[in-house]
Amino acid sequence: MTALALALAVLGAACFGGAAVLQHGEIDGRRLDPTGLRALAARPRWLAGTALAAAGAGLHVGALVLAPVSVVQPVGVLAVPVAVVLALGRPRGRVLVGIGLCVGGVALVVRVISALPTAPPSDSRQAVLLASAAAAAAVLALAGVAARATGRLRCLACATGAAIAFGLVSAVLRATALQVAAGRATPAALLGAAAGVAVALAAGGWLVQQAFACGPPGVVVAVLTVADPLVAVGAGAALLGEAAGLDAPTTLLLVLFGATAACGVALLARFHPDARPVPEEREVLT
Repeated sequence: MTALALALAVLGAACFGGAAVLQHGEIDGRRLDPTGLRALAARPRWLAGTALAAAGAGLHVGALVLAPVSVVQPVGVLAVPVAVVLALGRPRGRVLVGIGLCVGGVALVVRVISALPTAPPSDSRQAVLLASAAAAAAVLALAGVAARATGRLRCLACATGAAIAFGLVSAVLRATALQVAAGRATPAALLGAAAGVAVALAAGGWLVQQAFACGPPGVVVAVLTVADPLVAVGAGAALLGEAAGLDAPTTLLLVLFGATAACGVALLARFHPDARPVPEEREVLT
């Protein structure tokens, strides 16, 4: 089951990387307003990117049903090298080093987490609700920062807010899958989870589009694939009991391997040809 979950997660990451390239190419650095976002519905490449993102989300959900969040979520960082390869064709130099660090760091993280002893999972509804409220507050705060910012700061705030929303979605989906498997899922609980996931996905999707409008896809995808796993894996450990076998030496290894992947993301964001300064003001997409 774990091998199949990882395969689904890798395919999902490839879909997300392709979707980022397609959608950013259509937005083309313009600042979006609600009217401009509706206008994107007439752009085939943007619609293709949306369909690819939906396919990636479906694959990711399938992976979460089969394996813990802490195993599935870090694989999402592979969307960064996928996006870079699709945009550049043949990466070279420090960009290629960045891809290697991303892939190597994530592979080591997954290997260590997969080897941890398993424990009976937890699916505390109260804990999930508390985490959802905290995540919502953080997303609203970052949206407020983005509303007052321009350029790169606006891009980073929007992408980080989206990452928090998406990371929480993964944890909620995993908790719901555990409830269903244990026969403890009530109609009210399923309806509440579905509503929360829908709101988080809508908010995250909107913030991602805003991030694409004021920053290159490499930066946006890099932020998403670093912050999203931190939120999801942290929630999986705190809420679902997925880190029962985690000790101090293993934690140190995970930090080192995670830092390796983060360095790869930083190299990609810094030396990707599209990672150029963003002007303070952008044209509104109409």
